[in-house]
Amino acid sequence: MSETTGDARIRGAVEVLLSEIGEDPAREGLARTPERVARSLRFLTSGYGRDIDDVLNNARFSVNCTEMVFVRNIDFYSLCEHHLLPFFGKCHVAYVPRDKVVGLSKIPRIVDVFSRRLQVQERLTNQIAEVIHEKLDPLGVGVVLEATHLCMVMRGVEKQNSFAMTSAMLGSFREDGRTRMEFLNLLNRRGERAAAAEPLDAAVGGCLAAAGDR
Repeated sequence: MSETTGDARIRGAVEVLLSEIGEDPAREGLARTPERVARSLRFLTSGYGRDIDDVLNNARFSVNCTEMVFVRNIDFYSLCEHHLLPFFGKCHVAYVPRDKVVGLSKIPRIVDVFSRRLQVQERLTNQIAEVIHEKLDPLGVGVVLEATHLCMVMRGVEKQNSFAMTSAMLGSFREDGRTRMEFLNLLNRRGERAAAAEPLDAAVGGCLAAAGDR
């Protein structure tokens, strides 16, 4: 199915939906809503069309470093596959290199690839961890997601202050309690720098100096 054909079908489906909930798709405020929704959905689900190797773009570098690389407070936005309502929050990613590191900007891009799909938080967490483990072959990977789900806030139980946390630990993060504890300790320190309002905090030890600015 071409994108043009697909968009036409999305627009038609939105018009039916508007009619079924008692609205008039032809009224001024809604006349272009099907078109807008089609464009919006294309963007919000654009992760389906992305290839991880293209995203990484060979930004993998050999280093003599086995210290933890930690990128935290990565903003993400996704759609719950059960209700098509947003869930959003922060993603924290750490890995211990074996002999290669990846450009730091690639980690948020990996998060975007998998978050811009219909998702559940548990699968999203695992997919991010697994692809980093597969592409970098590190000694270990840890990923933690914390998110607010509008399907719990706007409807259902309507708990406005609730959020969900999920984690995925692979390799040394699962097998070595000291590595896991270092990751969790760094994660628990995130509140100390909240006042700085940094969108991305990378704690990379000696690896940043070894790999240079990527």
